[in-house]
Amino acid sequence: MTDKIEKKPNILPPLLIFLAVIALVAAGSYFAFREQTETIQGQVEVTEYRISSKVPSRVLQLHVKEGDTVKAGQLLVTLEAPEIEAKREQAEAATDAARAIEDKAEAGVREEQIRAAYELWQKAKIQVDILQKSYDRIENLYQEGVVTGQRRDEVKAQLDAAQTDERAAKSQYDMARNGAQRQDRQAAAAQVRRAQGAVHEVGAYQRETELRATQDGEVSEIFPSIGELVGSGAPIMNVAMMQDVWVTFNVREDRLHNFSVGHVVQATVPALGEKTYPFAVYYIKDLGSYAAWKATKTTGQYDMKTFEVRARPVSPIAGLRPGMSVLLKQ
Repeated sequence: MTDKIEKKPNILPPLLIFLAVIALVAAGSYFAFREQTETIQGQVEVTEYRISSKVPSRVLQLHVKEGDTVKAGQLLVTLEAPEIEAKREQAEAATDAARAIEDKAEAGVREEQIRAAYELWQKAKIQVDILQKSYDRIENLYQEGVVTGQRRDEVKAQLDAAQTDERAAKSQYDMARNGAQRQDRQAAAAQVRRAQGAVHEVGAYQRETELRATQDGEVSEIFPSIGELVGSGAPIMNVAMMQDVWVTFNVREDRLHNFSVGHVVQATVPALGEKTYPFAVYYIKDLGSYAAWKATKTTGQYDMKTFEVRARPVSPIAGLRPGMSVLLKQ
């Protein structure tokens, strides 16, 4: 009789599979429910100022190219405006005319005119003397009844008219001798100042044809080409002030507690490698309803808005340029 050997079922493989499933579920739960690290991406910005002209003109010469480093006071653009030169000539001619009038007022009347006025006064005085004697004789004759009262009145009228002419001639002589009145001299001087102001105004416009840098920086954009017309106030080029850079982040409201004005955060700049750099937060502002936000009302919570956070490098970072990405892990 042969012995039959019973084979027991092998439960080890199912057990291993069961344990593996439990391990996978546990690992998935751990990674699913643990607090994950979030990366906030920002961008490097820079302060820029525009170079523009006050007067319509034509670009005559560009002294710099895009990417050039410039110093404050450096000549950047030369413009051409022939109309300004014409206005300058007009203003200078008006100044010369006003100065001539002022010189005439200060110098007074010419000596020949003074003598002529004096002679007219003397002539009028002689006429008065003659008529005075005639009137005295007529008066005596009238008293004697030789002449009529009408004749006496006629001579008296002639005497009065001569005396009036004599006083007018005397006034003309005094005016010629005293020269122009104070008000006339002041008016002439005011005309000179007005004409000089026009010259200075044209000079100011003429200086606007040579545009210079107001701050150190780097030429980021040039808009017109040589020979093109530019209007009043139209931008000609942008200059970036590379010494004034900052980073702007868009931070969701539920992450805003990690930021405050004056707080220093550590961030990396991928373009410069894996090294982290400190940035000091100096500005936080709501981006408004137009900005991106996350709707959470379906979960019974609230709508999370987005805030703009700006931070400056604590110390200068070599190679940092506008447009570079900055990564901040939270």
